[in-house]
Amino acid sequence: MQISEFLAEDPGSTALGPIPEPQGPRTLVLGLGNDILTDDAVGLWLARRLQQVFYDFPFIEVRETCEMGLALLDHLVGFEQAFIVDSIQTGKVDPGVLHVLDPCTLARLAGPTPHFLGVGEVLALGQQLGLEMPGRVRIFAVEVADPFSLGTSLSPAVEEAFPGIVDRIRTVVLSSCPEGIRCFTDREHEEQTAR
Repeated sequence: MQISEFLAEDPGSTALGPIPEPQGPRTLVLGLGNDILTDDAVGLWLARRLQQVFYDFPFIEVRETCEMGLALLDHLVGFEQAFIVDSIQTGKVDPGVLHVLDPCTLARLAGPTPHFLGVGEVLALGQQLGLEMPGRVRIFAVEVADPFSLGTSLSPAVEEAFPGIVDRIRTVVLSSCPEGIRCFTDREHEEQTAR
């Protein structure tokens, strides 16, 4: 994969110049959930699919975990930005709706999910400890029908919405590239340079 930089108006140059590859992933996509509780596992299922989607993007790392609370600190350290994917049940919208939130607005959508507990506090603690914490955090909370029953498959409504949720997350994550940088897959870069 190559990353090309579109330079702002510079009187001395109008050419595009390549920039070096990042020294590892700068963006984290973290799927949360419990893999034995039907819809509560949607964050894990999405992380598995997003690993395939972002395979050609070395600046994006996708992880999944059943951990919560302070254990999330280990996952978040060292990234510039993080996208957390989990289930939520507000009862205010239909199952399959994707809520896109930041840690401050998460409390407004209070619904039963233990995974989001303390996300804001974990970020604040990491900063107080002087750890390199993400400067930008977005939360993708999938409205679910049944997060409490034992089972290893998603409810029909969440399963039906799954492909659209993957597409929306992909769009948001890829649009989060640092300002002034256009992110290309290898194929897109070849097409651009062949023109």
